Amino acid sequence: MLVSILLWLVGGLIVVAFVATGYMVLATRRIAADAERQVPPVGQFVEIDGNRIHYVDTGEGLPILFLHGLGAQLHHFLHPLFGRFGSGYRLIALDRPGSGYSVRAPGTTGRLPEQAEVVRRFIETLGLEKPLVVGHSLGGAIALTLAVEHPEAISGIALLAPLTHMERRIRGLFKAIYIPSTLLRAILANTIAIPMSLKYAGPTLDLVFSPQSPPADYGTAGGGWLGLRPSHFYATSTDLVAIEHDLGHVEQRYGEITMPAGILFGTSDRVLGIGVHGRPMIEKIKELDFESINGLGHMPQFIEPERIIAFVKRIADRAFADRRSPLPQDNFTEPSG
Repeated sequence: MLVSILLWLVGGLIVVAFVATGYMVLATRRIAADAERQVPPVGQFVEIDGNRIHYVDTGEGLPILFLHGLGAQLHHFLHPLFGRFGSGYRLIALDRPGSGYSVRAPGTTGRLPEQAEVVRRFIETLGLEKPLVVGHSLGGAIALTLAVEHPEAISGIALLAPLTHMERRIRGLFKAIYIPSTLLRAILANTIAIPMSLKYAGPTLDLVFSPQSPPADYGTAGGGWLGLRPSHFYATSTDLVAIEHDLGHVEQRYGEITMPAGILFGTSDRVLGIGVHGRPMIEKIKELDFESINGLGHMPQFIEPERIIAFVKRIADRAFADRRSPLPQDNFTEPSG
């Protein structure tokens, strides 16, 4: 009799677990579909070594390529910056592999050298002539990796609140997405991760933007909705786990960087502290243009777009110094006779 009761209880628990899992799977699909309706693709697609890359390419002139951070996408630059930049520049922003609408090639790892190589091949495929690379957060680490491994491909780097050094432990903000097991990562991405991300989206954004507030239209114009999709969650977790394999080695090579370089950091960044990831770089990169902004958090391009544009243009002036159109007097030849 007792055995029968126990079997019924176990069977009931299994049924409940299947029902709950099914509900989470359906909820995840519904949220993801809504996210894609809210923020559809806005750019073009190109195949890079098995990666399907979604990107925007606008304007004419000196090329500037933008690399977004962990869990983000190209709208982090397109919305706050591109419309304000002015003429004379060709602005390109891509969804890194797995993020936004870009699809990561099967079997790839998300490691920094791998992502830097995809960017190099992207530059080559689009025929960009040694662009300035702007990297935010994790995009900054990828830009630094590109600068040490493929310096011939770019003219300079302009980094916004960049990830530059390995920390001994995973910060609280990232613990929920640090999932080393690829199987568990896939299971969570397609069950509880997206409903839970939606539930806690408000507090998470408040922390990321702190001490400022996130823009009211961040979900749509800023592309925030796109993070609520299984593929995006899986890629974000993959990127986070992959950092520890290479960042320590890349750190040791910062002294090799001789191209024009700049870093802008907010002193109140609660995601990546200026004391760990910002100021130490002054001694590591020769002639680094370092700008700190008192009271600013981790999302400077949304909060201080005009200041960010001025910073990027300042680094661009150095990076493209030999490619600027000469002034009329530079071509003047004194008549003879």
